[in-house]
Amino acid sequence: SEPLTTTQIVNHQTSGNVSDHMTLGHDVSTPGPNLTTSEFKEATKLNTSKSLNMEYEILLPGDSGTSVEKSISLGSAAKIELSCRLSDKYSRMKVHQVTWKKGNEIIEHKNKTENSWSIQVDISENKKLGTYTCTVKGEKEFNAMFHLQVPRIEGREKPVIGYRGDASVLICTSYSYTPIAWTWYKNNGSEQIAINDSLLLDKYVIDRPDPGVTYLKIMKLTKEDEGVYWCEAAFELGKSKRKLKLNILTLVAPLKPFLAIVAEVLILIAAVFTYEIWSKKKEKHTEEEREFDQIEKLRSEENNGVENTSARHRK
Repeated sequence: SEPLTTTQIVNHQTSGNVSDHMTLGHDVSTPGPNLTTSEFKEATKLNTSKSLNMEYEILLPGDSGTSVEKSISLGSAAKIELSCRLSDKYSRMKVHQVTWKKGNEIIEHKNKTENSWSIQVDISENKKLGTYTCTVKGEKEFNAMFHLQVPRIEGREKPVIGYRGDASVLICTSYSYTPIAWTWYKNNGSEQIAINDSLLLDKYVIDRPDPGVTYLKIMKLTKEDEGVYWCEAAFELGKSKRKLKLNILTLVAPLKPFLAIVAEVLILIAAVFTYEIWSKKKEKHTEEEREFDQIEKLRSEENNGVENTSARHRK
């Protein structure tokens, strides 16, 4: 759901979704190994002919000098109206100046209402993406910032665990827009090497079960397969990447915690067994001492009895 300070209006007569993510885009200069140049251009032309018409508005509340920001993901061409509007709290404030900028470039704007100002932006290429800022100056100053970016790619944040000799699957998804092409890379030192599964059929399988999903299956895992992988989605307006990490373990590795527990149990059992033996020996030794004391006592009593009898006889 949208925050209370932001209003999003989408023309429902067009198709497509927009999600709020901040991802830097890059010019799409190459189509990737799984899409030819002619197919890439054709897909781009098709998307351009289906441009979306959207409106976004930021309500300017809060303290003077603060900025309200909104991120907008765009994968294909779109005609967008960006608006900033003062809240009712400041509706009576006298406005001296309103400025719209992209970077340092001033953009001509229009008044939608007395307290609302907007610009029309035709996002037809990568360089049109970026940050658009609306500054309203009066008794106080307010700023609204729209960040237009290519869609963010989703993938597992934690490392994927694989085992030597087994197979592992890395997955990337694009929920908001359907990429024109997907490409997988593996880090080789400071370089990113593109993975071409058609050349290494026994090692890699790249699958696209859904237009917005790509799988990289790595078979017969070895320690060399461990490392950082990247999935790259090519959109009409730019590329977006996602990093995934693969850790390779031996089959013995999952048993280590179990073996540690077994070792602790064996040590505990040995300690208990040793204590039992020591206790029994101590108890036996105590009983022997008691028996010895009793025998000595009896002998002492017998000797005392003999001495008393001898004394009576003498008397």
